[in-house]
Amino acid sequence: MALINDHYLKLAAGYFFPEIARRVAAFAEANPALAPRIIRCGVGDVTEPLPAVAIEAMRSGVDDLARRETFRGYGPATGHESVRRAIAKVDFRDRGIAIEADEIFLSDGSKPDASAFLEILATGTPGQGGNRIAVCDPVYPVYVDNNVMAGNTGPALAGGGYEGMTYLPATPENGFVPEPPAQPVDVAFLCFPNNPTGSVATREQLSRWVEWALRHDALLCFDAAYEAYVRDPSIPRSIFEIPGADRCAMEFRSFSKNGGFTGVRAGYTVVPKALEGRTRTGERVPLHRLWSRRWATCSNGVSWPVQKAMEALCSPEGQAQMRALVDFYMGNAAILREACASKGMKVWGGVHAPYVWVACPEGIGSWEMFDRILADAQVVVTPGAGFGRLGEGFFRISAFNSRENVLEVARRLAKVVPG
Repeated sequence: MALINDHYLKLAAGYFFPEIARRVAAFAEANPALAPRIIRCGVGDVTEPLPAVAIEAMRSGVDDLARRETFRGYGPATGHESVRRAIAKVDFRDRGIAIEADEIFLSDGSKPDASAFLEILATGTPGQGGNRIAVCDPVYPVYVDNNVMAGNTGPALAGGGYEGMTYLPATPENGFVPEPPAQPVDVAFLCFPNNPTGSVATREQLSRWVEWALRHDALLCFDAAYEAYVRDPSIPRSIFEIPGADRCAMEFRSFSKNGGFTGVRAGYTVVPKALEGRTRTGERVPLHRLWSRRWATCSNGVSWPVQKAMEALCSPEGQAQMRALVDFYMGNAAILREACASKGMKVWGGVHAPYVWVACPEGIGSWEMFDRILADAQVVVTPGAGFGRLGEGFFRISAFNSRENVLEVARRLAKVVPG
């Protein structure tokens, strides 16, 4: 009989978005007359049509595959050179960041990349050959669960969390931007603009993280999936805006939330050639070389039509259409933020991120608030407890929806939040 990876059995519960779906389905079944009224503002899935340039480019890519003269088979595992050059130009070099095309690796999204990157790092619990991992709390669950499944933690702890993982408190007091840990850590996962809290890190705050990582020879895994939502030009949109970050950080990027590609699937990682890890014997090894080898072995790359769409989004027209899409969702976020704030709720996010992070009324837990909003307003939000121990007492509202639905959600929230 095949042996399983028993680290999966340490996962405290199912991935919590399916639990949200289960509760919504149960409510709909028990209340069939109310089911058609349900508006989903929980999962951060986009709703608006793809930018026109992306649609046209994908059609062109399909046409290429219909003709022998333009047919494309296997491409480079890390992506076609022209696409990587286009991304390097608009996302980095035009902004004064010295990232080269061959430091960009195309993929089907930042979520799978966050899992796959662990393949080139040592696994095992701290003290038993593995890396010491740090995450913010609250946190996007993928960073935690991937490390649990890889064997980088001990068992689940009572009340949430996992033994052996370092949790960095993100609270209203620090603006949901934790400082680097005092204890030794090998790998830290950061996400700004943040999912779920919508917080952003200033240049000074990110500089402290880079200085810490260089001083302690640590790796920063920086998730910039929401960088397009930053409104203030003084706020960094990439970790590589900070001097020295190319020697201590890699970055996850996605076309899901800026180009609407949640269903298309496209993203990329940036792994600078200067970034190094070390073997257990102390030898320093470029992570760029290992990540390249991983892609050559495990993938045949992103499909040709999707790569054409990625390249099209890097054109002036594509950039303008993506900005319009982001502006639309940020308009939604402003409506939702104001709807909660006007009722006396404590609100964060929704300014540089498509998520509004809201404190539950005194004495009400986040799952209780989820059930109340679903029952009273037929609106689906995300309970903060699903993002970690310090997410308890909050809930997240996603701005990814139609304007009509968002206006209706704002109206309905008046029924369930205190005035």
